[in-house]
Amino acid sequence: MLFNSFHFLVFFPTVCLLYFLIPFKFRYLYLLIASYYFYMCWNPKYALLMFTSTAITYASGLLIEWVDRLEDKKKGEKRKKLFVALSFGSNLGILFFFKYFDFAIESVNKVLGTFHITLLNPSFDVVLPVGISFFTF
Repeated sequence: MLFNSFHFLVFFPTVCLLYFLIPFKFRYLYLLIASYYFYMCWNPKYALLMFTSTAITYASGLLIEWVDRLEDKKKGEKRKKLFVALSFGSNLGILFFFKYFDFAIESVNKVLGTFHITLLNPSFDVVLPVGISFFTF
């Protein structure tokens, strides 16, 4: 869905209006669903990518909350940092793959080419998902 399309002209005011009509405790779910719908209008298969990133971050938050209930605070702080690091690393790994993987392979091949070493160049013909940096960070 493009911002200058008729579809968006109907979608945006409808989402805004319904947001204020929905009870407060359900608004975040409504915005999540509307966001996924908006993203899926461009390319539905990339909604799985966005869902994966959302699930990783949400699971990390749940694990951090679970650690807060532990009695040993010192051990709990280490676990919380571990969960944040794993979540951060996973999300950055997804971003790296889609945005920088081809560039990294080309760079490694060029460096190794100076030493007359050739590597297989896997070509991943994937379209960069719109807004991947935005929703990752």
